[in-house]
Amino acid sequence: MSAGSVGGFSGLPGGVAVSHLSVYDWPAEVDAEMDAGVCGGTPHMHLTCSEGYVVTGGQGAVQTLTTSGYEVTPLAAGTVAWFTPGTIHRLVNEGDLRITVLMQNSGLPEAGDAVLTLPPRYLTDPETYAAATVIPADAPEAEQERVARARRDLALEGYRALRSAEGPEALAAFHRAAAALVRPRLGEWRERWERGARAAATATGEQLDRLEQGDFSHLAGAAVRAEQPSAYGKFGMCGRLDVYKGQ
Repeated sequence: MSAGSVGGFSGLPGGVAVSHLSVYDWPAEVDAEMDAGVCGGTPHMHLTCSEGYVVTGGQGAVQTLTTSGYEVTPLAAGTVAWFTPGTIHRLVNEGDLRITVLMQNSGLPEAGDAVLTLPPRYLTDPETYAAATVIPADAPEAEQERVARARRDLALEGYRALRSAEGPEALAAFHRAAAALVRPRLGEWRERWERGARAAATATGEQLDRLEQGDFSHLAGAAVRAEQPSAYGKFGMCGRLDVYKGQ
C-alpha cells in the first residue's frame, strides 16, 4: 500500500505487513538427535526487520539462536511473540500451528530480508545462494514442494552446526556472510523503507504539527480500505502462506 496525498500515508499502521502462515508439518529429514521427530520450517535470519507472531491456532514453538544463546519459546493460540534483526529462528509445528505474521518495513522479510542458515559453502555469493534457495514460481506444485523441503533440510544442516558450535566465531561468520549476500539489494530495501515505515512516521509528525497549529484538515481525507489475500498457500520459508499484494 502506497503513500496517499491526504494524511501522508495510507498503508497498514506503521508500515507493517501481514501474512497468514500454516507452519509446515514436514518432519526433519536430517539424521540428528536434535531434530528427531521435529516438524517445522526453515531456520533463517532477518538483517533489518523485526518480525512478530500472533498465534491463531494449534501449538508449537519458535527456536531462536542469538549471541545470547539458544532459546525455545512455546507458541499456542493467543501467544504474541516477536524478535529483532539478527535472531536466527525456526518454527516448530507440534499440531496444526497457524500464525498471523507481522512484518516490519512493508513485508520486507518475505521480499528479500532473509538469509537461510545454509552451510557456509552455499553462502559464498548471491548466485550460489540463489541456486540453492529459489523456488521456481512456474513449476508444478509438487516440484515447488520438493524444492522447499530440500532447502529446509539444507538450512537445518547449517543450523545444527551453528547450534553445536563452541564459541562465537561460527555465528559471527554467518553474520558476515549474510551481510555480504544482501549488500547488492540494500538500495531497493531502502526505497521500500522510505515508502513505508519512514513515510508512516513522517505522516504522524506532520499530523501532530498541524494539530498543534489548530489545523485538522487532514481528518477530512479519512478513508477505509480492505483487502483479501492475493495468493493462497504459497511455499514460504516456514510454511504455506496466504499473502496480500498491496502491502
